Amino acid sequence: MKTDPARFSLPRRGVRLPAHPAFMAWVAGVVILGALMAFGRLSPIDGLGSIFGLGIVTAIAARLGRQPRDDNGETDSKAALDANVTRFADTLAEPCIVVDERAVLVYANPAAASHFPRARIGDPLAFTLRNPELVEAVGKAGETRTAQRAELHITSPVEVWYRAAVVPYRPQGDEGAGFMVISLYDFTEQKRTDRMRGDFIANASHELRTPLTSLMGFIDTLQGPAANDEKARARFLNIMRGQAERMSALIDDLLSLSRIELRQHVKPTGEVNLTLLVREVAESLEARLKKNDVTLELDLPAGPVMVRGERQELFEVLENLADNAIKYGGSAGRIEIALVAGASRSGTHHAITVTDFGPGVPEEHVPRLTERFYRVDSETTRGKKGTGLGLAIVKHIISRHHGELSIRSRPGEGTRVEILLPG
Repeated sequence: MKTDPARFSLPRRGVRLPAHPAFMAWVAGVVILGALMAFGRLSPIDGLGSIFGLGIVTAIAARLGRQPRDDNGETDSKAALDANVTRFADTLAEPCIVVDERAVLVYANPAAASHFPRARIGDPLAFTLRNPELVEAVGKAGETRTAQRAELHITSPVEVWYRAAVVPYRPQGDEGAGFMVISLYDFTEQKRTDRMRGDFIANASHELRTPLTSLMGFIDTLQGPAANDEKARARFLNIMRGQAERMSALIDDLLSLSRIELRQHVKPTGEVNLTLLVREVAESLEARLKKNDVTLELDLPAGPVMVRGERQELFEVLENLADNAIKYGGSAGRIEIALVAGASRSGTHHAITVTDFGPGVPEEHVPRLTERFYRVDSETTRGKKGTGLGLAIVKHIISRHHGELSIRSRPGEGTRVEILLPG
């Protein structure tokens, strides 16, 4: 019988046995079973049967363990991949993932590693992209050897849509198992644009109907019964101007919200000094504070507190929160804005709190305050001018910055809004 010199050698002092882990486990099992038989804990027939079964399992394990390995002795998952395929995938700006016929990840280009940082070579595809449509497309592509398509909707940490193309690939001259090349196209912006159009039409038509109806009624009155009434004309024109300003503010907020939603999946890249930003917001509110006889108290650190974000959007967040505090809690005569660096337990988040000491909001309304056009129907809020979009805008901006927003309020105790932004 021809022996394999890589596995057996005959030196001067005995024979070197194979050191495969499965074989070593078999030897250990034989020793244990032999000891059990020697002490009468196991009958010879059962012991021999167990040794035979253990030998079969060991042989199977050893055969399954024979995979291509690299110079360090580790399994080389992409040994059979053509180098030209990986080089081409690396040039793509869109994510590209290669899996084997068992749907195990064998390669991911830099774009895929950036979009899916949890992707690990050797893990099942479902660990990286838990999408039933994609898994089904990969399975169908492996069975039919034809290209398949799927659509992915990822909701965490931000909402993203991908179109996936799954194409079977077998290296030239290789009759073994093939691969599936998965290329992903991000069409989130297109999806958000379509949704934005629908939402804008629905929201605008609903919210603009009341002031438009009011304007049309006053115009008809001025053209008819009050055509020659100077006092009525002056009063109606003043009301009409207020309604027009309300519509203008509403359209501005709708456009702002739609613009933020469109870019919500894009991570901010700028640097913002929160200490300086809070001071600038306070300066911009001086006229409103004076008009409403409200004092603004600032509690800020002496040095700069830097975060990654879009300056204009964060300015809009603080301006909206401070405006709400003045509008709904200014009756107490003061509001407070505080900035705490490293406020989270891990010290990686900075906290901004805007607190008013007004009448507060009933607890059952607090979870819904960030909904579009939601208003608390109370004597305190009913007469206040507002579009109902301020906190919805704040919520979406904070979400884009991967931050956290919390609102606490009780009747008679005021309202406290806290923002946590990653440092």
